[in-house]
Amino acid sequence: MFHVKPADVFGDRLELAEKYHDLLATDGSTRGFIGPREVPRLWERHILNCAVAQEAIPHGVTVADVGSGAGLPGIPLAIARPDLNIILIEPLLKRSVFLGEVVEKLGLDNVTVIRGRAEEKAVRAQVGLVDVVTSRAVAPLGRLAGWSLPLVKKGGRMIALKGSSVAEELQRDAKEIKKAGGGLAEIRIVGQAHLEEPTTLIIVPRIK
Repeated sequence: MFHVKPADVFGDRLELAEKYHDLLATDGSTRGFIGPREVPRLWERHILNCAVAQEAIPHGVTVADVGSGAGLPGIPLAIARPDLNIILIEPLLKRSVFLGEVVEKLGLDNVTVIRGRAEEKAVRAQVGLVDVVTSRAVAPLGRLAGWSLPLVKKGGRMIALKGSSVAEELQRDAKEIKKAGGGLAEIRIVGQAHLEEPTTLIIVPRIK
């Protein structure tokens, strides 16, 4: 199914990635975080699709993942990159409880779970300013920039995993991105070596 096996992305942490896969396929599915149709394609469409976003993340930085849901992309990134400090931000109680269980079961000491919305003052105070904010399937780009960029240090970046229509979104929401403090956005394709359908990222630097 893959050009390259999951081991090529996760290396000696493959066992942790497999445990996460199993938690999504069982608890994640029965608790309604992953649709039953998605279970057979968890590796390709979800776990590896998220993990390859690491190609755009510098070494040793702090990453806030907005609207983490079942932990995508934050958990695959934390497994693939133990050098990263990852904060998962999730408003829904049942999802944040699941994320806490995943972190504990996998022993991910580089991950913190915060329950709340990225735009809330209390969450912003708790998170502070980070180097990178990630997201996947959370909101249209303009709204996402309004939530994400205020959490990013000047010189840092917002990285959103997006679909193939990202160029249209970028054109449509350019004013909102600029208003939120974003600079010139870059569309980047990652994971060509690992996935039949590589991942499309939009990367927006925080300039003000």
